Amino acid sequence: MNTSRHGISVGIERVDDEILLTMQIQGKLTHQDYEHFVPMLESALQGIEHPYINFYVDATELEGWELRAAWDDLKLGLKHGNDIAKIAIYGNKKWQEYAAKIGSWFISGEAKFFESREEAMDWLKEEKKALW
Repeated sequence: MNTSRHGISVGIERVDDEILLTMQIQGKLTHQDYEHFVPMLESALQGIEHPYINFYVDATELEGWELRAAWDDLKLGLKHGNDIAKIAIYGNKKWQEYAAKIGSWFISGEAKFFESREEAMDWLKEEKKALW
C-alpha cells in the first residue's frame, strides 16, 4: 500500500483587524484539504469588517494541487483577495516562484517568493500598507 502525505497545517494569530496566517503545506493538495482549511479561515475573519491578512506559506514540501484543489485556491483568492495584504511563499522550487507571481494577480496586496524563511518573515513584518 502506497501512502502519500498531504495537507495544510495552519496557525492563526489575530490582533484587532490584523491576521497572520501561517501555513505549512505538504504533498499534493486535495479538495478535502481546502474543505478543512477554508472554515478555519472564515472563522478567523468572522466579525471583522475590513480584515488585513498576511500569509506566511512554507511550501518547501508542496508538490502541487489536484485540479479541484487548484480551483478551490482560485475561489479563495477571488473571495478574500481584497483582504490580503501580503503572501510570503517560502519554497525551494522554481514553479513556486511562478505560482507566487500568478497568485498576486488575484489579490489586492503583494505575493512574493523567498528561498529564506527569515527573509519571508522580515518582509511580512515591514510597514503595514492600506488595502482599502
